[in-house]
Amino acid sequence: MNSLLLSINWNPNPELFNLFGISIRYYGLLWAVGIFFAYIIVHYQYRDKKIDEKKFDPLFFYCFFGILIGARLGHCLFYDPGQYLTSGKGFVEMLLPIKFLPGGGWKFTGYEGLASHGGTLGLMIALWLYCRKTKLHYMDVVDMIAVATPVTACFIRLANLMNSEIIGKPTDVPWAFVFERVDMLPRHPGQLYEAIAYLILFFIMFYLYKNYSKKLHRGFFFGLCLAYIFTFRFFIEFVKENQEAFEDHMMFNMGQWLSVPFIIIGIYFMFFYDRKKVAKK
Repeated sequence: MNSLLLSINWNPNPELFNLFGISIRYYGLLWAVGIFFAYIIVHYQYRDKKIDEKKFDPLFFYCFFGILIGARLGHCLFYDPGQYLTSGKGFVEMLLPIKFLPGGGWKFTGYEGLASHGGTLGLMIALWLYCRKTKLHYMDVVDMIAVATPVTACFIRLANLMNSEIIGKPTDVPWAFVFERVDMLPRHPGQLYEAIAYLILFFIMFYLYKNYSKKLHRGFFFGLCLAYIFTFRFFIEFVKENQEAFEDHMMFNMGQWLSVPFIIIGIYFMFFYDRKKVAKK
């Protein structure tokens, strides 16, 4: 009872407003705000490096659709393939932001499941296509994107907080949240932990970019972004509830297993990528 009194009751309406029958939700809005800030930060870097403005113009569309498609497919294929790949309706729901109703018909719901690991893979593929078109060096582009990525990641986790999803495990810490849409147990606000961690990473990345970008090797920012985000993601999972029931019987949950390759890739680009290129010369 004492822990309940010390906790923060959390039950915001996930819908900001309704426009002509279309629900405008905090989730989608915060996603958009995060991508907008990333757009501003990357645009600043393009100007700072004196890259042709015409090459910057299509970047937003590649990133937006790469992240969205990758995150959606990642959620459906990694976490719930049984629902989305076993029926025609499930396959349509995977691709379109709708839900078929039991009595017939459908309703617009927005994408109700997005996975960060899938979004990262989708972004990497989209940037490869972008670099093929613009003839920019792939690692130069992903380094710039990496500086801005933590801002977007921060807003995505705030979006999860407004949706009362990806909740933490029960706890008696005084800053616990009671997610009333779920139950009345005080829980770790895992979404808030991640949002704060990613915001800190952004300040670290921007400081390094402003003061040491000419001294750091190509690929360093990309590696730091992956290693930091997914290492934190691996450990924060220990205080978060599993997203799917099948994870309850696993040593590590799906998010942790999927984080390990990204951590290894990040460490490689931070400490070994440039040395390999130098050795070849």
